[in-house]
Amino acid sequence: MNFNPIILSIPIFFILIGFELLVDKFNNRSHYRFNDAITNISCGIGEQVTGVFFKVLMVGLYAFLFEHYSFTQIPVNWTTGIILFIGVDFFYYWFHRYSHVINLFWGGHVVHHQSEEYNLSVALRQGWFQKFFSFGFYLPLAFIGFAPTQFLLVSSLVTLYQFWIHTKGINKMGVLEYVLNTPSHHRVHHGVNPKYIDKNHAGTLIIWDKMFGTFQVEEEEPTYGITHPINTWDPLSANLHHWKQMYKGLKQMKGVKDKLKYTFMPPGWKPAYIGDSDVPVYAKSYKKFDTEVSNNVNYYVLFQYAIILVGTTLFLINVGKLDLVGKLIGCGLVVLSIVNYSSLLESKKQGVAFELIRIVLICVALIFYFQLNSTVVIIAIGLWAATSTLWLFKIK
Repeated sequence: MNFNPIILSIPIFFILIGFELLVDKFNNRSHYRFNDAITNISCGIGEQVTGVFFKVLMVGLYAFLFEHYSFTQIPVNWTTGIILFIGVDFFYYWFHRYSHVINLFWGGHVVHHQSEEYNLSVALRQGWFQKFFSFGFYLPLAFIGFAPTQFLLVSSLVTLYQFWIHTKGINKMGVLEYVLNTPSHHRVHHGVNPKYIDKNHAGTLIIWDKMFGTFQVEEEEPTYGITHPINTWDPLSANLHHWKQMYKGLKQMKGVKDKLKYTFMPPGWKPAYIGDSDVPVYAKSYKKFDTEVSNNVNYYVLFQYAIILVGTTLFLINVGKLDLVGKLIGCGLVVLSIVNYSSLLESKKQGVAFELIRIVLICVALIFYFQLNSTVVIIAIGLWAATSTLWLFKIK
């Protein structure tokens, strides 16, 4: 169960993102913004490292139900793998659909829709709390009798399929549009145009949307994002924003009935006595959130990001060897890093000071807790710390 195709696919993700960037540059297109792409990837990194603690419990629940309550034990082979793929995709459709029409579930999924761009980096933008709401939809497969190892592999493949459809670079794909979820279909799903909202929930097979009445063909180019933009590059704030809004909304509700309706009705529902003071943002002239920083800051963030990507990958590969404290420290340092980068991209006053503290904490953790104290490693850590510190003083 330690085999994770998503982690092993990380290098491929970045190769394809790099290829898309080159194609955009060659064609003089601007489908990427550095700060937006960094935030997208940060959300994905955070989802993976926080998942270290939660996925074990959820996979354990699936395994427990399979071992003790399954109706039968389905053999693991290619035929059952194809059947399971269709089953996972079917339940993904229903999870995805309900995550758009239940306010509570939307809190886990909204992060994926926050980017105001549409490119391959958006595929990596995942909510850290989404797994709490998605996993329950797949439990019928445990009762049916699909083995946990096979389920994990197949569900990862359904997830991996959806990476490539987050692009503007591929137009409509002819006959494939009738069966598969394609970039055209998924661009609709990310649009905030009124006709596009809550459409095309499919993972792999678009037939589910056509069967259950949620299909919409791509017509005019979508406007991307959410109807109430969050206007921040901070991945932590991106994941907590909806819950803060829900907390405020629940305090406004006068009784248990309205609190429950607010929780389980579609996002934006309010009782008549509150009224609707929030005006959704949708206009072709809408100005995307952006911040301007010096190239020096951008290069510094890019330099640090390359390092944290390698560090995160090594952490995820070796997480099974760590105790709980080691996992907490590793996860905490990764989250601290991606949050700090957003502070620099937003020119926050505390950004440089917090970055210096982060450098010290990483050095202490690597040398004294994780005991990476060979001469070569200590020299490498020292060079990184010294280079980063000097660079920060130039930023300051």
